[in-house]
Amino acid sequence: MSLSGSPAVVSVSISSSLNSFRALKRFSRGLTLAEFKCKLELVVGSPASCMDLELYSADDKFVMKLDSDEALLGSYPIDDGCRIHVIDQSGARIGEYEDVSRVEKIQIADSEYDKRADTARSFLKRNKLGQYNKEEMSRKEVEQEQKLAEEKALAEAISVGARCEVRTSGQPNKRGTVMYVGLTEFKPGYWIGIKYDEPLGKHDGSVGGKQYFECQAKYGAFVKPQYVTVGDFPEEDFGLEDEM
Repeated sequence: MSLSGSPAVVSVSISSSLNSFRALKRFSRGLTLAEFKCKLELVVGSPASCMDLELYSADDKFVMKLDSDEALLGSYPIDDGCRIHVIDQSGARIGEYEDVSRVEKIQIADSEYDKRADTARSFLKRNKLGQYNKEEMSRKEVEQEQKLAEEKALAEAISVGARCEVRTSGQPNKRGTVMYVGLTEFKPGYWIGIKYDEPLGKHDGSVGGKQYFECQAKYGAFVKPQYVTVGDFPEEDFGLEDEM
């Protein structure tokens, strides 16, 4: 079937019996089917000699098989949006070409890697960036130590059982009771565990499988000490007892 007058290239979706993905590609209508299969090797991973091709319309209905290697791609009724499905006949397993664990890894010793001048590591060293900038790293370590010391001082001023109000920028103030003060396993630094008066939290006092304190679901939260103000904060009366 001739499609004279059609654009020189066509955009089609490529699928394969070996892969779960689809790829949208543009191909010249002047390719022979044999040449087209060679280009598909880079898309689906199947050898060109082991491919059977099926054409599906834009609404994903089967149209025909593409079975003449000498025929031009443009001689078939292929329009933009069609799908060409590659059936692999090589005996490979489904998903085999997506399993990166089967790909041979190239490894190089650190001593050899350090000798190369075209690596990210050599670039960082030459420009004294990241971990290779000793002054910057020392400054960050000092800042981190200062921050931790400040957090510790603020946390030591907060007692478990105290009433508090959590004040964070851009959010309404939330009242609750201090249930935990100290270091945690989920993030560095000092944290204050709060049981809110209302279900405004994220958990029940458990984070990452560890129970730091107990409360009802969605009543618990952890916040940094600088956002916690301890004081005489009675539970707010929302007038619920007056409703029937």
